[in-house]
Amino acid sequence: MKVLLVGINAKFIHSNLAIRYMQKVANSKEVNIDIVEYTINQRVDEILSDIFKRKPDVLCFSCYLWNIEIVLKIMNAYKKISKNTPIVLGGPEVSYEVDQLMAQEEQIDFIIYGEGEETFKTLVTNLTMENPLFDTIEGLVYRKNNLIISNAPRKPLLMDDLPFVYEEGLGELENKIIYYESIRGCPFNCQYCLSSIEKGVRYRSFEKVKNELQFFLNHKVLQVKFVDRTFNCKKDHAMSIWSFLHLHDNGTTNFHFEISADLLDAETIAFLNTVRPGLFQFEIGVQSTHEATIEAIKRKTDFVQIVENVKRLKSSRNIHLHLDLIVGLPHENYSSFEESFNNVYCLKPEQLQIGFLKVLKGSGIYEKCEEYGLKYRDYAPYEVLLTKDMSYLEIQKLKMIEEMVEVYYNSGHYYYTVLYLEQLFNTPFKLFEALAEYWEANHYHQISHSKISIATIIKDFGCIGVGVDTTFLENIIKLDWCLHEKVKKFPEWLNLTDAYSNEITSFYRNESTISQYLPQLEGYSSKQISRMVHIEVFDYDMIRYQKSEGKEIDKRKTALLFNYYERDKMRHNPRVFEVNIFPRK
Repeated sequence: MKVLLVGINAKFIHSNLAIRYMQKVANSKEVNIDIVEYTINQRVDEILSDIFKRKPDVLCFSCYLWNIEIVLKIMNAYKKISKNTPIVLGGPEVSYEVDQLMAQEEQIDFIIYGEGEETFKTLVTNLTMENPLFDTIEGLVYRKNNLIISNAPRKPLLMDDLPFVYEEGLGELENKIIYYESIRGCPFNCQYCLSSIEKGVRYRSFEKVKNELQFFLNHKVLQVKFVDRTFNCKKDHAMSIWSFLHLHDNGTTNFHFEISADLLDAETIAFLNTVRPGLFQFEIGVQSTHEATIEAIKRKTDFVQIVENVKRLKSSRNIHLHLDLIVGLPHENYSSFEESFNNVYCLKPEQLQIGFLKVLKGSGIYEKCEEYGLKYRDYAPYEVLLTKDMSYLEIQKLKMIEEMVEVYYNSGHYYYTVLYLEQLFNTPFKLFEALAEYWEANHYHQISHSKISIATIIKDFGCIGVGVDTTFLENIIKLDWCLHEKVKKFPEWLNLTDAYSNEITSFYRNESTISQYLPQLEGYSSKQISRMVHIEVFDYDMIRYQKSEGKEIDKRKTALLFNYYERDKMRHNPRVFEVNIFPRK
């Protein structure tokens, strides 16, 4: 029997951990279990055709918020061309209101709800039997004589019973994000999250975890993303893993964790301040700083402690921080969200991620929609439309603001430009609000943009502000461009260094200057060096502006050397030196 497990990911760089667990636990001599992955950006017909050519005897889909719509389309189409192929669905998106889904979607033969590894293994075994005993399989919903039968739920398994799915090699995952888990469950009860439904937290033993993490280190995987909820909910577990990764650091691999910043104590932060820049990346869910909202969603956080701990983490400039907010939570209106935004933005995380509430079946918020006046889309991902505290138009306005934050802040491409412009507004939120209004007024949100047009838009936006030094603004944009990548084509309105081309060529040919500023490039020809570095002339002392975080502006012509051969591990910016290329007067 041939079983096909299908994962449909949000992006090509993602991978599906769940189907790899299923394949690992259920593979046997009697059953050939294959996995295949697609993305939601592929055409339904393309995926459908590829699945059909694989000729599965049993077809299984891993279902999430982001892919359930395309899964149902493919499933229904597949039944029309192969009506006798059993269809199995599993995953968080089909684990709640299961009977209702089975009644609506008649082409589903089986749904595995809850934790699926053991249920899937038992189901596959039964499908090979002449007289299968579906009624004995815990965690399974199936059809029998036109009835929908829901079996009892399955007890959670021990974390050490989970297989390590990568031990035979990474194969096609070599250039993708690798997902890993050491914890299942969450100690908190956040009402918007499905993790709150599961009681208790289960941990994989440190002996297993360290051996598996060593595998990633040996293979120099670029990024390992822990899917654990609140990774640091148990200090000993978190510190054992962090200490191991610090001691065995390969200088390349980045590890991503979702943590609660207010749970960090002084000892833990002191340790974290010593790790290699770029070794760890933390996602910190603040969600809101509005007290009534925090109380309604039952989120136990101490924002004062979060502020203190984030500042202490940032002091060493070695850990990439992502801080999250959610639009549409109970009791949060436009004004209080603005306050939440400013509170978090002032911490200057590497990314400020603005999400929009997804009303998940089974969550506490789902049960209280009427109380909160919460309306949401009937189709996945069930995103909020309005609440009694925030209108539809206000939410749409925040969507445009979120887009501006993504383009000009989270991208990291306009760090110093934004730093300058935000000083012209009462609050950071007001800057992004004005920028969003500018984009909409000019219909920029309706078209796609090149890098040059994005730069031109923020330049034009900045130039209409009161008290803006246009020349200085253009210099900052030029600095941001040079800090991001070696630019092949600048916007035409930028004042470039063509007047100093001879001096720059001489610099690259001078062995003593190369030895002083670029010793790692000694031995390369001047032409080769020019491909790995760039010299740009500015009307202001931009290094002083950088070091003072925008507080000191000195009008002094300077030439900066950007070394793209050597970049920092945090922002991936090139090393920058001031050099003297100007002719002596």
